[in-house]
Amino acid sequence: MLLERFYDAIEVYREEKIIYVRFLSPHRVISTCRVDGGLRDDLEYMYNHQACEPAGHSHESHKRMTSDPAGYRRAICERYGLPPEKSASLGTAANMNNAAIVSEKFRDLEVVAVCTGGVETNAGRIGDPATVYESNGVFEKLGSAPMAAHGTINTMLFINRELTPAAMVRSVITATEAKTAALQELAVPSRYSDGLATGTGTDQIGIASRLDTGTPLSGAGKHSKLGELIGRSVLQAIKKTLSLQNKLTPEARCFARVHLERFGLSMDTMCTGITGYLSEKEAELFRRNFNSINNDPPTVAAVAAMVHLRDKIQWEILPKSCMPEILSTYGAQIAAALSGKYHRLEYYRSCLSGESRGIGRESFLDLIYRSFALGFREKWGQS
Repeated sequence: MLLERFYDAIEVYREEKIIYVRFLSPHRVISTCRVDGGLRDDLEYMYNHQACEPAGHSHESHKRMTSDPAGYRRAICERYGLPPEKSASLGTAANMNNAAIVSEKFRDLEVVAVCTGGVETNAGRIGDPATVYESNGVFEKLGSAPMAAHGTINTMLFINRELTPAAMVRSVITATEAKTAALQELAVPSRYSDGLATGTGTDQIGIASRLDTGTPLSGAGKHSKLGELIGRSVLQAIKKTLSLQNKLTPEARCFARVHLERFGLSMDTMCTGITGYLSEKEAELFRRNFNSINNDPPTVAAVAAMVHLRDKIQWEILPKSCMPEILSTYGAQIAAALSGKYHRLEYYRSCLSGESRGIGRESFLDLIYRSFALGFREKWGQS
C-alpha cells in the first residue's frame, strides 16, 4: 500500500512486514546495509523489514541475517518484488505498523524521516561491555555475557537535495545525535550497565539524497539548516515510534522507579529495599500505596536529581570529596518529598549524613531506600 509521496521523487509503501521506499529519480545513498552497503549512487529502493517478533522468537530465515546476509536480502526482495542488487536493506524486530514518518521543510529543502524502534531489551550505552568478537567473518561469544537481544532503532532518511559524499557522512553523525537526544529525553536506561542508553547494539541507518538538483549541499552539521531539519525530523520520528512500540512517552517516564531501573530495580525489589527500613505496619501501608508514591511528581524530581548527581560524581564533574554532603542533602529532598515536610530538611539531612557511603550500586540504592523510608515514616507523624 502506498503510504505517501514526498517531494515528487520518493514513494513510501508498507506491505505485511516491510516498509520500502521507491526512488522515482536517482538518489545517492549511504547505508549500514551488510551487503553492498556504504555509499552508492545506483540504488532504486531502500527498505526496513521486520525479521521476527520482538521477544522469544527465532527461525531459520532470521538466522540467515548473520550467516548469509546476501541470501537473506535476496529472499526478502524476491518476496516483495524488489531488485536485490538495487536495494539497501535494514532489519529489525519492530512492528512496521508502529513506524513513524516525519517531514520537515524550509524554503526549497525537505527532509523525511521514516523510523522504527524498540529499546526494551537491547538499549545500551556506548562503551558498554561487548558480547561478541568478530574474526575471519565469525562472531565469537565473549564469556558468559548474554548475546544481544532483540531491540533496534532503524532510521531511513530522505533529502530532496543532492549532498556531497562528505555531507552524506556528516548527515549520519547528525541523525545519530538526534537518536541519542531522543533516548536522553526519555531517560532510556542501558540494559548492559547502569548508564543511560545512547542507542541499541543493532541500530541501522540509511540516508538518501536526490541527485541532479543543482550545486550539492556540503554541510549537514548542527549549524546548517539541513542539519537542523535532520535533527528535528529524526528526533520526532524516533520518539513517536518508541511511544507506539514500547509506550515510551514523557508521561510514562514520570515515575521514580523509571530513573532507578538502570540499577536493576523492579517494583518488587524497590519495595523490598524500602520496606526493610519500616515497621511491619508501615511496610504494608507503603506497599499498598507504592503506585501513588512512585508517580508523585516531587518524588520523581527528587529521585531524578539524586541519580543525575550520582552521574556527575561518577563522570568526575563533581569531586568525590563532596559526595557525603551532596548525597545526604539530596537524600533529604527525597525524604521531604515523601513526607511533605520541607521544614524538616535539615533533620533529614542529619539522619542521612552517616549513610552516604559511596556511589557504588549497593550503597547508592541503600541510601535511596533509607531516604524513602525516612520520609514515609514521618508522613503521617505529628512532627
